Amino acid sequence: MTISLPDDLRVLQAGEPTARVALVLHGGGGPQTVAPIVGHLAPAFHVLAPTHPGWDGTSRPADIDSVAALATAYLDRLLADGVQDAVLIGSSIGGWVALEMAVQAAADGRYAGVVGAVIDIDGVGAVVEGAPIADFFALDARGLAEVAWHDPSRGYMDPANLTDEQRAVQRSNGATMAVVAGRGMSDPTLLGRLGGVRVPTLVVSGASDRVVTPAYARAVAAAVPGAEFAEVPAAGHLPHLEAPEATWAVVDPFLGRV
Repeated sequence: MTISLPDDLRVLQAGEPTARVALVLHGGGGPQTVAPIVGHLAPAFHVLAPTHPGWDGTSRPADIDSVAALATAYLDRLLADGVQDAVLIGSSIGGWVALEMAVQAAADGRYAGVVGAVIDIDGVGAVVEGAPIADFFALDARGLAEVAWHDPSRGYMDPANLTDEQRAVQRSNGATMAVVAGRGMSDPTLLGRLGGVRVPTLVVSGASDRVVTPAYARAVAAAVPGAEFAEVPAAGHLPHLEAPEATWAVVDPFLGRV
């Protein structure tokens, strides 16, 4: 069964349309959190950066009710558009979506050749013994900054300074994330299925991330055949925001090989 993306799906495009496709997948914070990745990749790739259905006021079809369903929908769109050898780059929940896409693509001949490589940046989704995912939904703004940033003062957003519209978007995004990713932001089957991934994979971890720790990320990398692991110093859950140059220093050599 085909899972359809909504008609109002927002897709930011950058770079040369004839270049290799890089699909950039954002996390719970929305599309603005991956803007540096889009800008960095645009000179070499045709970058596609969708706003996940239900985020930032967009519609979410009822059948997009899980990360697995969202992954299938994105694969079907790439297939319909004739995309081959795409690089999937995901942050946080987006990293989970990217890995799920790679798992599904390897298991279904319809998607042969669609996915060429995966970069998972501080992705959630797996259940790793001894390295639990932080309870995002139990954290206030201060607590989220403490677990997600090497320097929490850079990540803290005082709720008192937000507009009513911004608060409404945050509430709506949180509700969508709870439906699609679940309140535990994990799938207990994912870690065991990562052995099916058949494309080059890089797992990146901010050294100071306490949403998913480097130990968690190492376990995810170990579950993917041949995957590489890289740690970004002085960075938390969003290293491309907090330490962009150090992030590109681990991402670019990988891209040069795949």
